[in-house]
Amino acid sequence: MMGKRCKGIPAAKALDCVAGYTVVNDISNRKFRPNPNRKERTQDGFFDWLHGKWFDGFAPVGPCITSAADIGDPQSLKLKLRVNGTTHQDASTADMIFSVAEIIEFICSFVTLEPGDLISTGTPSGIGSPKGVYLHPGDVMAAEIERIGVLKTQMMSEETK
Repeated sequence: MMGKRCKGIPAAKALDCVAGYTVVNDISNRKFRPNPNRKERTQDGFFDWLHGKWFDGFAPVGPCITSAADIGDPQSLKLKLRVNGTTHQDASTADMIFSVAEIIEFICSFVTLEPGDLISTGTPSGIGSPKGVYLHPGDVMAAEIERIGVLKTQMMSEETK
């Protein structure tokens, strides 16, 4: 979570703008197609993928915000995702393609980041779609980042919300 307003900040100073870190579970409905009868266009594969992220209850955040001072180096945190107790992702922020500082530098090169803004940095390998594994009502996800905590989310059908 951003703690200071920043625009045009270089990576070397970007972490000075961070107030703290939390867990964001970036849920996607990979099978959702908003216009199933539309003739497919070249850009649809990407855009329809984004549509699957916009449902109520998707992108839960928590269980807390751990201060940047307590985290220190954000590139040295273990993270895991379990679904119904089975580990699907087990990685480290050290494996990120772009560091947190580089991501902040890129975003604030064209967007002013304000205190309270959240940046979701991405996910490690192990997502379900390539394996043909999808979430179902009742499934419980536990997204964990070392020194921050565990964010538990239970999937619900639209009818039970």
